[in-house]
Amino acid sequence: MDREIWTTLKLSVKRICGRLKPKGRKPTFSNQQIALMYFWSVWQGGCLGWACEKVHYGDLFRPRKLPSSSQFRRRVNEEAFQKLLQAIHMDLAGAGFSSPVKYLDGKPLLVGPVSKDPDATNGHITGGFGKGYKLHAMVDENRRIVIWSVMPLNVAEQSVAIELAMQLPLTPNALVLADSNYDSSPLHKALAPTDHRLLSPLKGQKRVKDGVHHPVTLRQMGAERREAVEVWKNHSHLAEFVLKARNNIESVFSVISMALNGGSPPPWVRRLSRVRRWAGAIIILYNVRLKVQEQLAKLELGKPHVA
Repeated sequence: MDREIWTTLKLSVKRICGRLKPKGRKPTFSNQQIALMYFWSVWQGGCLGWACEKVHYGDLFRPRKLPSSSQFRRRVNEEAFQKLLQAIHMDLAGAGFSSPVKYLDGKPLLVGPVSKDPDATNGHITGGFGKGYKLHAMVDENRRIVIWSVMPLNVAEQSVAIELAMQLPLTPNALVLADSNYDSSPLHKALAPTDHRLLSPLKGQKRVKDGVHHPVTLRQMGAERREAVEVWKNHSHLAEFVLKARNNIESVFSVISMALNGGSPPPWVRRLSRVRRWAGAIIILYNVRLKVQEQLAKLELGKPHVA
């Protein structure tokens, strides 16, 4: 399936580069080649210097001429390249924005405990503490990552989720499923303008006497969270059943970790800007892989069955 993945990625990169033509003098190496070289290095687990050596290319992708390591690093660090990556991401994941159900969660991207990376911070992870960053992602019903952010590990999930919520388009009667870490009144309010509602287990319910909130508490939490309280009070079994679908985002993170070598940034990817760029490439490759799987599944369905 590697050839199908690479062909689909090349088509997307070519399509976007055709729209974002550079102003001024034509560069020696096209944006298309620089982007494909970067994706190749991330996919194959190589550093930027690795991508500038001919020996690391094969039949699937072999540029005729390669830039020097310094040229390649300079082009990759340009703001125009970051905009190009964003446009490619939107080309592959844009359709997922209109999904009526989305899943929200975070995945730690850990570095070594003795790493000198000044942007990596200590924070909570499952089973204790770790050092590094966290990928915050919103996934649609088809398991496509539509919105994401990478922040230091100690940044609160609710704070990042509010920023992600502000990027959502208006989607009638949409639902965002998340775990109890995301249950906060500001996030409920941030989702409301785009007609999204948050469904997550409620925090602090053990401190609520007989399951009845104080009138002042209800007033302060806002209308959107009051709706969530009513749902859990009157339809708890239905809410628990719907929340089971949130496991889809866990499978997405699992695929990123295992199939695309995206469990943690490699040793040569340090500092927040580089980790974000690397994570963005991993997500693009994941979305391409998912698109190819969907296309192959349609072809299989269209084949005649022989008795």
